[in-house]
Amino acid sequence: MGMQNITKITLVWELYEEGVLKGDIATRLEVNRDTVRLWLKGIKQYGLINFLDQYTNAKKGERKRRQIDPIIKRWIWNIREREKDCCGEKIQYFLEKEHGIKPAVSKIYEVLHEKYQLRTKWKKNQIRGVVPKASKAREVVQMDTIDFGEIFAFTGVDIYTKEADILLAPALTGHYGYQFLKESMTRRFNSHVSLIQTDGGPEFKEEFKYHVKEYCDRHRVARPYKKNEQSYIESFNRSVRKECLGWSKYKVQQLKECNQMVESFLERYHYHRPHMGIGMRPPLSRI
Repeated sequence: MGMQNITKITLVWELYEEGVLKGDIATRLEVNRDTVRLWLKGIKQYGLINFLDQYTNAKKGERKRRQIDPIIKRWIWNIREREKDCCGEKIQYFLEKEHGIKPAVSKIYEVLHEKYQLRTKWKKNQIRGVVPKASKAREVVQMDTIDFGEIFAFTGVDIYTKEADILLAPALTGHYGYQFLKESMTRRFNSHVSLIQTDGGPEFKEEFKYHVKEYCDRHRVARPYKKNEQSYIESFNRSVRKECLGWSKYKVQQLKECNQMVESFLERYHYHRPHMGIGMRPPLSRI
C-alpha cells in the first residue's frame, strides 16, 4: 500500500506540472481530492524527494494511541449501563451534558470495546426499501404491535418528532387496535395526521380499519416482509424491549405492573433520552 501511494504521489506531481486540474488528477488516479491537495501542498513546501522521505518514514511502525483518562472511561461505562446499553452518540450527549466534555464517538467506542463485546447495527450495501417521509409534525405516524406472551403492546410513533405511545392489551384484535388508535391519537398525536401506516395484521383490521379514516387522511398498509417500510416503529419497538419490558413473556395478571413500567419508560423516552434522529435531544421538553 505504501509503495502504491508513493507512485501515486509522484504521478500527482507530474500531472500537476503538466497543468492538469486537481479534480481531474483525483479522478484519474482514484484518489480523494483533499488527499491530492495535501500531497501537492507538502511537495511545494519540502520538494518531491524530501516529501516522499517524510511520507515513507511516517508510515513506519504503529502509531501510539492516545490515552484516555481512567475517570472518563469509568464515566463512559457507567453511562452505558445506566442508559440501557445506549450507543456512543448518546454517551457523548450525556458526557457533554453532565461533565462538560465531548470526546469523539470513535474514542467512546474504543473505550466500550475494552469492557463490552459490541456488534454493529448497520449493514452496508443493503437495500433499505421505501419508507414514508415527513417534513413536519403530525404528518406520518407508524403503528405496530409487540408480542409479550399473554400481553400485547400496541405502539405508535410520529416519524418526524419521534413522539410515541404504547397501549398494553390482553389480545391482538381489531377491537384493541381501535382502542389504541382512539387513545393514542387523542392524547399524543393531536387527533389527526396526514398518514397512518400499519402492517396487515388482524389487529389493524375490522374495527380499526373501519374507524382509521376518522384520524387520518390516508391509511397505508406496509408491504409484507418489507420491514424497512416500518423502520421507525421497528426501531421504537426495539427500544421498548431493550429499555422497558425486555424479551420476557407476561401473564394477563401482570398487566398493571407492565403498565407502570411502560409509563415510566415513556416519561424517560420523551423527556430524558436523547434521540439521534432529532439532533441528540429528547422528543419533548418541559422547558
